[in-house]
Amino acid sequence: MMASIVKFAVGAAVFAVLASPAVAQNQVLTLAEQASAAAAALASAQDQAGSAPPAAVIEYSDAYRTRAKVHKIASFATLPLFAAEGIVGEKLYNARINFQDTSTLKSAHLAIAGGIGGLFGVNTVTGVWNLIESRNDPNHRTIKWVHGLLMLGADGGFLATAASGPGRERFFDVNSNGPSTHRAIAFTSIGAATASYLIMLFGSH
Repeated sequence: MMASIVKFAVGAAVFAVLASPAVAQNQVLTLAEQASAAAAALASAQDQAGSAPPAAVIEYSDAYRTRAKVHKIASFATLPLFAAEGIVGEKLYNARINFQDTSTLKSAHLAIAGGIGGLFGVNTVTGVWNLIESRNDPNHRTIKWVHGLLMLGADGGFLATAASGPGRERFFDVNSNGPSTHRAIAFTSIGAATASYLIMLFGSH
């Protein structure tokens, strides 16, 4: 469009010179000024339309940074507990169906589960708190929300895992599907939590 304005001005100026030499100088000057003003206005409008507004600077509190550190440490501490709980749980199941002593394995299984529950409680509080504080930050917003929703889903899964545990005598009966349901919920929850960790670890860089 800017090129069309300039072409029109030049053509009109040439026409004015050929048609009326007496007024040519004034006409050329007027048309040149008009073309220059129109071109400047168009350029300014294009610059304003094409330029994105400056990104807002998000300031985080010292408490946010502290919670983020605690959240990260608790996350890394949970991963080896996942592996240990899976191994001990499988051994406990096999020992029980083979009528072996399970007291030591059961104590270890419950202790590890308690550790996972405690760390998940810490991660839930620090994670949700920081997610709320960073809600206006556009950087990695989608990744943060996917991470948070997966972790909340894993929270619910671990509660269901505890609720589906061996709380009755018929849990390990041959015709009972209690152990398979318990393990399925547990491993699904572990998978969701691990995926959430990996998404945040590699997706936020």
